[in-house]
Amino acid sequence: MNRSPLWSATCACAVLALVSLLAGCGGGGGGGNGGGKIAFNSDRDGNREIYVMNSDGTAPTRLTNNAAADYDPAFSPDGSKIAFRSDRDGISEIYVMNADGSGQTRLTNDGTSDGDPAFSADGSRIAFYSDRDGISEIYVMNADGSGQTRLTNNWAWDFEPSFSPDGSKIAFTSERDGNGEIYVMNSDGSGQTNLTNNAAWDWEPSFSADGSEIAFYSERDGNKEIYVMNSDGSGQTNLTNNSAYDGDPAFSPDGSKIAFESDRDGNYQIYVMNSDGSGQTRLTNNAAWDSQPSWSL
Repeated sequence: MNRSPLWSATCACAVLALVSLLAGCGGGGGGGNGGGKIAFNSDRDGNREIYVMNSDGTAPTRLTNNAAADYDPAFSPDGSKIAFRSDRDGISEIYVMNADGSGQTRLTNDGTSDGDPAFSADGSRIAFYSDRDGISEIYVMNADGSGQTRLTNNWAWDFEPSFSPDGSKIAFTSERDGNGEIYVMNSDGSGQTNLTNNAAWDWEPSFSADGSEIAFYSERDGNKEIYVMNSDGSGQTNLTNNSAYDGDPAFSPDGSKIAFESDRDGNYQIYVMNSDGSGQTRLTNNAAWDSQPSWSL
């Protein structure tokens, strides 16, 4: 049956629209905003507090409200809890609260500095650093604060732990080789392995949703930028490339996005980009310091 040129053009446009829609639904640098919520730290109300916002930057809401500093927020995998660090009792300790800010509870109480909390994939454990034994080391505890156990043991700083999605590995930052490098170990502390190995500093590892990649930031190119690598340390790639500071990367739950902090516009704000580094977009916009994003379902 013969069809008019107008009919054919209309069909072609429809097909192109459908292809574009389907492409936008993919991960690994595709469309969408990554979904869920982003917790972050801000001093917009005069001191450092924990906030949460939608993943597109809308509806920022303050969760903590006291004269002390609250920072290092970390969502539980199901989005129901946020672990964080606070000095409200005179020294830095790990706390947990419900995702709406209620039920704030102290988990550590040892009179030394504890910080950098990170939930395991099943939400049953929290990794963190503590200097209770004289220097910063990686510890793990049950989500209720019980069973606090030291995993690393050397005379160098180990900090910034991140659980793999299957709970079998913990990536972390260590200074044991003379400068900050990204390491990985089994979740019981065995098999500690250097993944990055260069003269520059590498910090703040964050596993991707499927565990295949680790985002981190590095100053190997002269200033601090976000990189990504395969979980075995191969394929290290710069995702941000500008003269400003970019740091604190956090993958979205679907793996399509990375939230991070940057001072490229004059002060620290939260940004998001596709997981391939494209589409870098500012989420927060105020005169205060917004940093330390953590993504949840």
